[in-house]
Amino acid sequence: MFTSRLKSERTDALVKALIALDSEENVYRVLEDLLTIREVSDLSQRLEVAFLLRDGATYAEIVEKTGVSTATIGRVNRCLHYGAGGYQLIFEKLDKEKS
Repeated sequence: MFTSRLKSERTDALVKALIALDSEENVYRVLEDLLTIREVSDLSQRLEVAFLLRDGATYAEIVEKTGVSTATIGRVNRCLHYGAGGYQLIFEKLDKEKS
């Protein structure tokens, strides 16, 4: 069983609230209220970088395509290899939805 280092009563409430969302529209509503436009953009960019890394893109290709820094790419790459497995969960879920 995975235990997050982020776990607390506050984050438990956040996680439960996110799980309870039942539509894409509702997720957008919550994201707009919880995060700044920049924070949503940063999260979206990290996910894009993760997909590009998974698909074999080089750092140079990712910088050219997305404009993100190599530091951000490195951070995402570290999470892909040594993180909590969150990106892999997203990959699996989205790949399953495609099929």
